[in-house]
Amino acid sequence: MLLRLAYLSVTNAFALLRLLPMSDRDKDVEILALRHQITILERQLGNTRPRFSPADRAFLAALLHRLPVDALRRLRLLMRPETVLRWHRDLIARHHAIRSRPQRPGRPRTVRSIRLLVLRLARDNPTWGYRRIHGELLVLGIRVAASTVWQILKDAGIDPTTERTTTTWSAVLRSQADALLACDFFETCTSSGTRLYVLAVIEHTSRRIRILGATAHPTVAWVAQAAKNLVMDLEDAGTCVRFLIRDRDGKFPALFDAVLADAGISVVLSGVRIPRMNAIMERWIQSCRHELLDRTLIWNQRHLLHALREYEQFYNSHRPHQGIANARPLHALPPPITDQTQITDLDIRRRQRLGGILNEYHHAA
Repeated sequence: MLLRLAYLSVTNAFALLRLLPMSDRDKDVEILALRHQITILERQLGNTRPRFSPADRAFLAALLHRLPVDALRRLRLLMRPETVLRWHRDLIARHHAIRSRPQRPGRPRTVRSIRLLVLRLARDNPTWGYRRIHGELLVLGIRVAASTVWQILKDAGIDPTTERTTTTWSAVLRSQADALLACDFFETCTSSGTRLYVLAVIEHTSRRIRILGATAHPTVAWVAQAAKNLVMDLEDAGTCVRFLIRDRDGKFPALFDAVLADAGISVVLSGVRIPRMNAIMERWIQSCRHELLDRTLIWNQRHLLHALREYEQFYNSHRPHQGIANARPLHALPPPITDQTQITDLDIRRRQRLGGILNEYHHAA
């Protein structure tokens, strides 16, 4: 359209130059001839309306809009005067709409340093979904929406992990979380095939995990001593607990329940083959397997205890948890960064645990 409009403007400019040396008599003769040709054209068209291209409309509207309606009615035109004025109004409206259109519609784009950090977290940790990355950003004091993280990953061609839905038992137990503990045994194997059993306890309210130990033979004496160690740890931490949830595993002897009962802790047994009654503990075991045990070779019991202690410190001190608003069991979220200069010039350092299996991110000192 623009090319045709320019062509019409140039050709009519030359036509205007051609009219300058002509006398008034010659111009009147030419006007009469053109009016007669229009009459012949209208007679041949009959009821058929002539079609104008957008460039023709724009040129005629720009040329004739200054004439009043009475003057337009005296002219011999193929269209009505109201049509010319309507074309001119549309031309002005389109021009105003183009100038009023924002150069970059929508919300402002996320700061480049944050987008690069999100992609870096996704690259360093292939198993993290967008919710996990969002929690890590909150730990670093960078407040962005989870949907923003999802969109950044999507734009980069990275498929974000879908958000896990909460279970019914989580909703029921949340109101009693301050007084609840949960424990369970889970097993793993060393590289030589030796089977080891790990006993862990988690606090519902803070998600703090305690690794009570690992052994190849969970005897009555060993499990009872683990219960005594748990009671002493709770007393030292000043934690008031009334109930402990466990399953009906035969590795829990009656002495285990008796030690806890002496400390004022009642044992609640989960239903038969209903792991969702101990969902928080089962979810932690899945995280431990997914983030640690499935990604390393365990050589012996000593190596397993070392890896579990490192993961316990990482889990309690750094890893954000969706169940407690992405806070950490031993540390609350830091205040968000409000200084735009600091946001623009992010300097994030990585600290590796267990040779890079676990990654922690901190601001440079």
